[in-house]
Amino acid sequence: MADLLHSNSDLRKIEWRDLLKLTWFQKFWELTLPIPWLLLSLYFYGHADWILGAFCSFYFFLTGLRQSHGAQHYTLGISRAPQDVILFLLSLLMLGSMHAVQVSHLHHHRHCLDDDDAEGSTARLSWWKALLVGPLFPVRLHSAAWRLGSSIKRRWIFAEVVGVLAVFLTAVFVPNLALRGQVAAMLVGESMTGFFAVWTVHHGCEADGLFARTQRGRWINWFCYSMFYHAEHHLFPLVPTCHLFRLAARLDTAVPEVQWKQVIGRALGSKKT
Repeated sequence: MADLLHSNSDLRKIEWRDLLKLTWFQKFWELTLPIPWLLLSLYFYGHADWILGAFCSFYFFLTGLRQSHGAQHYTLGISRAPQDVILFLLSLLMLGSMHAVQVSHLHHHRHCLDDDDAEGSTARLSWWKALLVGPLFPVRLHSAAWRLGSSIKRRWIFAEVVGVLAVFLTAVFVPNLALRGQVAAMLVGESMTGFFAVWTVHHGCEADGLFARTQRGRWINWFCYSMFYHAEHHLFPLVPTCHLFRLAARLDTAVPEVQWKQVIGRALGSKKT
């Protein structure tokens, strides 16, 4: 997709830098997005309501991924140091080193769907194999991040892994329904990340072409917190998630001939003959 950006003059002319700035409300929204879902999940688990707890945990994990993803690219509208702290806190809450995810994710951007792309590895599998190897995906990702990361990133990763182990052991030895329910849900979420966060947006794509999918449709993007504007993100990774829908509209206007692959539904556009 980087080749597409460099070779297509219409894409190069797209204005995107005006989308980098966030209003104070957008900053507040991005910084607090997962909190209500976390509090609700803990409340329901604490009252042994496992169905509603799981529903809220799903959305906490989804919004946590969105917030973590923004912090990994430092696009939350605040300075870098607080965003590193956010990654650390999310690591404890989501039971995975978010700085490890950051290292792997930035490598994924540079080498998307190449052989050494640990994050994109599940995209080359069938859907059921991507689900089957899900529990191994975080292990592979953390291992690759440790190998690729700088000394500073490794220190973050080490601290986060120690913190995750502390949270897990606390849940094992402290008989608290809310904590145990949340920890169990996050372990499931981590084991399914390779499918839901990678396979869905990259399957059937090519390393030397359109290697990410996108999504149109107001309701789907509303329910998924705009996390499926993935082709747009790969083209302009510094654009905050809350502005990707505007970027998508500009792309559709600038290059209507490009056949964007959708996550759900038919491809968009039609290639010129």
